[in-house]
Amino acid sequence: MRFKIFSLVLALVGMSSFAMAQEYEGQINPNSLIPIPRYEQLFKVRLWRNIDLREKQNKGYFARGNEITKLILDAVKSGELADIYYKDSVNRKMPKDEFLNGLVAQQGQTFPAWDPNQDWYGGDRVTHNGKNYEAIVDSRGVNPEGSMDWQQTSAGKAVEFLPFEVYKMTMQEDVIFDKRRSRLYYDIQAIQLSAFDINTGTFKDLGWFKYKDLEKVFRNHPDEAIWFNRYNTAENKNYADAFLLRLFHGTIEKVENPDNESIYDTYAANGRPYKESVWAREWEEMKLMEREHNLWEY
Repeated sequence: MRFKIFSLVLALVGMSSFAMAQEYEGQINPNSLIPIPRYEQLFKVRLWRNIDLREKQNKGYFARGNEITKLILDAVKSGELADIYYKDSVNRKMPKDEFLNGLVAQQGQTFPAWDPNQDWYGGDRVTHNGKNYEAIVDSRGVNPEGSMDWQQTSAGKAVEFLPFEVYKMTMQEDVIFDKRRSRLYYDIQAIQLSAFDINTGTFKDLGWFKYKDLEKVFRNHPDEAIWFNRYNTAENKNYADAFLLRLFHGTIEKVENPDNESIYDTYAANGRPYKESVWAREWEEMKLMEREHNLWEY
């Protein structure tokens, strides 16, 4: 009899656990660092922000030689940051080779292959065994490898964007009011890197990363992922902590809407000047603050 009662209790516990698992299934955003179930969200809106790392307020992330973009690019090249995405939906992965090809700011130049039967003159450039060489003096039949008549040159190689040229970040984040804890949370979802292409005068979008993956990289590199405090270096922080404390400035570019339009797109479609869309971005920031105040009152 006792065994039957014990079995019944176990079955009820199992059913309860299964019911709880079903209740939470699909309620937690898998890309979130702040696990707030949907039924605890009194208010939620998704934003996209443009972050110019050259701005004074953002320079802590962009100290020369220790740029946040340098850490991210190094993590991609080493394989530590393996998941790169085409869009902010972060569901379609980009191959690593495609991302690295996107880093090329200037394509390489092809030189003729070295020919031992050809006369070469000072200044001529050739390719031999995968390396580029430049003739110092006139020569014929002298192998460029290990010869004093030739010097290896970096001319003709593809040029990559330097970390300080990758200074635009686009941040996607959810603004959530947790009704249980009665406070507003900023839940960063993904970040895109963009480089300024001096040849075209425009930004070149490189790829999107889940912020969860970036945060892990920041935590794994405490000596490199340093937000620089220009006023007190004793208060330098990890990039992850700096994002958590909102020690950056990012202008709102888009608030989720049925037409999937940016703020500028909406104003341009109505024939309004660009300067009005600039004020509208600031107005969106003020509306968020007002909404937070009203939710507290509620």
